[in-house]
Amino acid sequence: MNERRRTGFILLLVVGLLAASGIVIATKDTKLGLDLEGGVELVYQGQPTPQVPTVDAASIDRAVDIIRERVDQLGVAEPEIQRAGSDQISVGLPSVQDIERAKNQVGTPAQLFFYDWEENVLTPDGRFVAPLLNAQDSTAVAISQQGGSSAQGQTLYDAVQLAARQRPSEDLRNASRSGTAYYLFDRDDRYLAGPEKSERDVLSAIERRELPEGSQLLEVPQGWVVLQATSTNAGQTVEPDDPIARFYVLRDNVALSGNDIKDPTQGFNDLQQPDVEFRFTNRGKDAFQRVTREISQRGQSLALPGMSSQAVAQHFAVALDGKLISVASIDPQRLPDGIDGENGAIIEGGFTIQSAQDLANLLKLGALPIGLDLISQSQVSATLGKQALDEGMVAGLVGLALVALFLITFYRILGVIATVALLIYGAYFFALVKLVPITMTLPGIAGTILTIGVAADANIVIFERVKEEVRAGRSIPVAISAGYRKGLTAIIDANVVTVMVAFILFMLATAGVKGFAFTLGVGTLVSLFTAVLATQAILVTMGRTRLLGRPSALGASGEGHRWKADFMGLSKWFFSISGVILLICALAIGSKGLNFGIDFTSGTRITTNLVRPASEEQVRSSLEAFGATDAKIQRVSNADLGPNVIQISTEQLEPRQVAQLRATLERDFGGVSNFSSSSVGPTFGKTVANSAIVAIIASLLVISAYLSLRFQWRFAVPVLIAVAHDILIVSGIYALTGREVTASTVAALLTVLGYSLYDTIIVFDRIRENMPRMPRAAFSQVVNRSMSEVLTRSLATSFSTGLPILALLLFGGETLQDFAFALFVGVLSGAYSSVFIAGPVLWHWKEREPVYAARRWRIAEENGGVVPAYALTSADVEPERRVRRRGRLTAPDDPERRVSADEFEEMKRDLDVDDSPAAITRPPRRSRGATAAPAPPERKPKPRPKLDADGRAPDEPENEGVLKEPKRPSTRRRRHGRPR
Repeated sequence: MNERRRTGFILLLVVGLLAASGIVIATKDTKLGLDLEGGVELVYQGQPTPQVPTVDAASIDRAVDIIRERVDQLGVAEPEIQRAGSDQISVGLPSVQDIERAKNQVGTPAQLFFYDWEENVLTPDGRFVAPLLNAQDSTAVAISQQGGSSAQGQTLYDAVQLAARQRPSEDLRNASRSGTAYYLFDRDDRYLAGPEKSERDVLSAIERRELPEGSQLLEVPQGWVVLQATSTNAGQTVEPDDPIARFYVLRDNVALSGNDIKDPTQGFNDLQQPDVEFRFTNRGKDAFQRVTREISQRGQSLALPGMSSQAVAQHFAVALDGKLISVASIDPQRLPDGIDGENGAIIEGGFTIQSAQDLANLLKLGALPIGLDLISQSQVSATLGKQALDEGMVAGLVGLALVALFLITFYRILGVIATVALLIYGAYFFALVKLVPITMTLPGIAGTILTIGVAADANIVIFERVKEEVRAGRSIPVAISAGYRKGLTAIIDANVVTVMVAFILFMLATAGVKGFAFTLGVGTLVSLFTAVLATQAILVTMGRTRLLGRPSALGASGEGHRWKADFMGLSKWFFSISGVILLICALAIGSKGLNFGIDFTSGTRITTNLVRPASEEQVRSSLEAFGATDAKIQRVSNADLGPNVIQISTEQLEPRQVAQLRATLERDFGGVSNFSSSSVGPTFGKTVANSAIVAIIASLLVISAYLSLRFQWRFAVPVLIAVAHDILIVSGIYALTGREVTASTVAALLTVLGYSLYDTIIVFDRIRENMPRMPRAAFSQVVNRSMSEVLTRSLATSFSTGLPILALLLFGGETLQDFAFALFVGVLSGAYSSVFIAGPVLWHWKEREPVYAARRWRIAEENGGVVPAYALTSADVEPERRVRRRGRLTAPDDPERRVSADEFEEMKRDLDVDDSPAAITRPPRRSRGATAAPAPPERKPKPRPKLDADGRAPDEPENEGVLKEPKRPSTRRRRHGRPR
């Protein structure tokens, strides 16, 4: 396939994909994330259970399946439920605003256990109730007849103390849990944390590294459980730390579990009160019959003449996730043989219709195979999500317009082609987002906007190569072909690095950052396709037209601007400047530290609009009455959310506490609107920090290995130094400005890492190319020449990447602005370090190699002890010489392989073949008296040019640093008075 047909096929493919993209965009809906649509996000961490002692991938996957079925019962459209890391689960519920019900429905373990009440419950003095009933002990009788109500229960502190005094049991056959349970109380016996599986978990729960002074850590031994008393009011939820909560201590001897029931449904009892009805499995039928028979027989043994059935009734307790939900009575006189399991059973006790339905659904789907700890929760209002979406769209459009304006101004016709390619890229990418579908989040929008600059960078690399070839004297079609061929390796290397960073970030980051990583990776691949195929096809097609007939149309008229600085000679200044900046940044980090957000430190952040105006002091007073004495309040200027928007930052609050705080604000300030909250636990913060460290280290290792393979291992060291330089500067700027460091900041730092590598690879690719072309030059001369050739390109790519980031910084919302700030600082630092740090470091590293040390010594000897900044063309540079044999076209033997006259002429033009008959000549005869031709006169060597005042030698001609191929006498013959 010749070039014209290949170009036509690519253009046809581009147009076809463009049409298909238009159809997809018009017919498919965009899937928005919670931060754009509004809703609730819950992040859980898996915990082992007696049934599953180790949290593994299989148990996490099973838990995900059960949670997905539970969420379906909530009626949530398109929930996002996925694994997050090795032991975490992220649950996204779009358009859900009741975070308390969502938490109860999703994360409740639904561990259902049945106990023989009187046989296992203890009195406050530590005696079992059942043996005391014969003696008519008043306390035992009260506990038995009250049926687990709070009337006879103890405070949590007293109950835990009672349980802690019991001897551990080694028999786990019928236990609901294994191991010791830890509870923490302060010096005033108030509950702080628990039950936890270890002291470390207790410290993690209270966000401390050591136990508070005067606190009490109590241990409940294996074989005993502390259960909260039943609630007397329907729908009332009493938390463990509530002063009115009461508890009982039971021996952990389970009679049945939730695995022994089936087909639970919500029903009504005889009084039309909601209840939960269910049937038993085959195993459950026998167990239920046996246990209730034992309970009934015990009641019969207590019966005395004249005693009522209520006085001898025994009870069967039902516990769900550490709370008694029902203590059912069994009448031994009416049911002397217990209860037949064939008819199932009923759970009664303070249900509303909604709570009974939720419990029935939980039991129907089964218990989670592992425990789940809520480590992060967030709630975004629909208004705030729409505002974030609008701001992201405006920033994207402005960024695209700025990049297009820059390209057209700087590259003229080439810029127009690049703008068309960007529009094609946008259509492809948007169609792919809808087709997969990719959930678009706020970080995802940031990644999409950033890929606009990445796509423009690829075109800039190619265009600068094409301009170099045109200035070197090649025709425009040949320059286009050569420019793409020479620039392709650098583009592929740079894009591979970006994709690798995106992949590592996607695998190790939290759910919120994954959207950015995915869009960055996909966008980079799509931009590579448009730059390598679409732009090339358009450019090759236009190269044959009058539109690109002159170098000025490409911005390549004249010799172009040439940077002639002695970069290596100035390296000491570059290192000194960087050293001062790095010292300032290091001192700022050491003295002021980084302002870590709740993603790392844990806590709760609430943003809402108050109906009545209020000062910060009024809000603080209201929150102090609520109990949030350490809350930070600041006003937020956001007309879309309302005139009285405030942001509250405090220690981590549970969902019920967030609801109570909202009720407090509504009561004191006439109501709230556009309420959103985000809570992060200490475990989640540690996960974010650890993931960030691992992601950075993994990125550096993988990319170093790649650079060692593609270049040399010595090239990887300057890259690592430049990357460390950029990360330290960005961190120092954050410390100096006091900006908050979030999970998005970590994503920005990794992106800075990738971009710094991108720009450095462009420089190193030219150094690698010039090394064989300058076989006698010192390495400082190779680097100087390479940097002079690519400096304009580096500045252009930095500018094109910085423009969309600047749009994010100016027009994006609060989250996008924080993200863009790190990117903007990093891009500026990366543009500087890739040229002025990485190159000189590589020079110092490579100049010590024996081959380059010998060259430097030789050149210094030839130039009076001075090594010129640039190599002498005649002495130290050998331009590429390619001898091309003249081609001949002959008719093939096979008639089927012959071509038409038009195709033949096209082949001649493509191959630059002259088919005119050559004149037949005969070598001249040598006459008898002839002698050999005299030898040509010996040519005297040209005097070596004098050095200037700075010790520099004159360089090659001003041709943008590209050596022109030596001109050869034309072999074309003239026909009809004009060259062919």
